[in-house]
Amino acid sequence: MKNAMGELAQIERIRSGWGGRGGRGLTLGIGDDCAILRPPAGHEVLVTTDFSLEGRHFRRDWHPPESAGHRALARGLSDLAAMGARPLAAFLSLALPGDSMATRAGRQWVERFFAGLHALAGEHEVPLAGGDTSESPCGLVLADIVLVGSAPAGCALRRSGGRAGDALYVSGALGGSAAELVELERRGTQKLRGIGQADAGTAGKHPQLYPQPRIALGQALLRRRLASAAIDLSDGLSTDLGHLCHESGVGAEVLEAALPIHPLAAAHPERALALALNGGEDYELLFAASPSIKVPRSLAGIAITRIGKLVRGAGMTLIDTAGRRCPLKPAGWEHFAASSSR
Repeated sequence: MKNAMGELAQIERIRSGWGGRGGRGLTLGIGDDCAILRPPAGHEVLVTTDFSLEGRHFRRDWHPPESAGHRALARGLSDLAAMGARPLAAFLSLALPGDSMATRAGRQWVERFFAGLHALAGEHEVPLAGGDTSESPCGLVLADIVLVGSAPAGCALRRSGGRAGDALYVSGALGGSAAELVELERRGTQKLRGIGQADAGTAGKHPQLYPQPRIALGQALLRRRLASAAIDLSDGLSTDLGHLCHESGVGAEVLEAALPIHPLAAAHPERALALALNGGEDYELLFAASPSIKVPRSLAGIAITRIGKLVRGAGMTLIDTAGRRCPLKPAGWEHFAASSSR
């Protein structure tokens, strides 16, 4: 059962924190039964939704509240980035343990959660246009975020446009998020000391706690018509490449030597390759491009690396540093597998 007065007070705090501001495509936001969006003329509306579940996608004893809020929004923004969309608005439904509003520590956690979400939203000019609050029936924090974006009609990047012979590219570096998660698991709450929102955009310093969605990069790929297909790396390169190959009806070859390994992953040489291929939650963009297109080494301020190509047939192959070929099996994040945190 909802605590009506507590819910109203919480909604008012959220609303006042965002200043009731509109946005590029937001006509009416928090305060009415529905938000009103106005996408740009000649554009289509894109919608994505993501759960952030305590114990599954974050842990309160590992992730600072600002990180939990940041990550909740980053997940949806990354989906928009993969399709070259411009964000219009966000909607958040948040279920909190019944005692969250009853203690000072609980209220501070919620305020810091919204501070993290608000900071990332400000970077990408995304207004929080509405949502819902409720008491969690399981004593855990449950957050469901909906992101709405727009892209020129008929132009959004998709997973299905890849063709045999297209080159494969990835942005940024791989394996950093999974490597930091290993460190969080090893050190637990000790790792939280001194890590706050100010560290969010520090050159990938904390890719697990504060992943950076590649919104500007996705828009540049769309605007310059560089990518034939694209996907964001949320589940791990091996798994997400498999999704792209399946939708495009092709196979792929990946060069181990070409993979850009994040320094945090490189610090674990015995498992760096596995972290880069299967770790997930890097939220970089993987895209294919025609071999006739010259893709720059950097785009929207993000490094771009060619890592392989799409090929005829099915299946994926990893070519190691000695030139040996072996099957590359999807071994990234499995949404229905038992796991303590992701």
